[in-house]
Amino acid sequence: MVQLLIGHKGSGKTKTMCDMANEFVQKVKGSVVFLSKNNRLTTDLKYNIRLICMEDYKHITDSDEYIGFIYGIIASDHDIEYIFIDSILKHADFSISDLPEFIDRLKSITEDYGPKFVVSISCDKEEMVGVNFEGCEILN
Repeated sequence: MVQLLIGHKGSGKTKTMCDMANEFVQKVKGSVVFLSKNNRLTTDLKYNIRLICMEDYKHITDSDEYIGFIYGIIASDHDIEYIFIDSILKHADFSISDLPEFIDRLKSITEDYGPKFVVSISCDKEEMVGVNFEGCEILN
């Protein structure tokens, strides 16, 4: 399953994601991973959530490389139950036009390998032209 938090900057998406991650890590048996642009969430997330700072991986420059990175994370830990991706449009030179394929690929990864995704996107749903929301849950 792919869950989406959609809204413009300052609408509380990151706080909502941190709260969700902190809640889920106590309920799930597997691992929780949180991908963020920088390290500023270190103190907001519980110690047992794996925080990955994408600024440390500057050579990931497009959606294909980003998906490959996600496959690498999953390959290194088969117990991952949730992967949170905060503000995807700030990672790897993503643009709104990359979202349809990216979200479809996340749905495919969920079906094939099991982890659920929670993704925050700084835009309006109407701006996400071409995105197939079937199989997605809009959380806000």
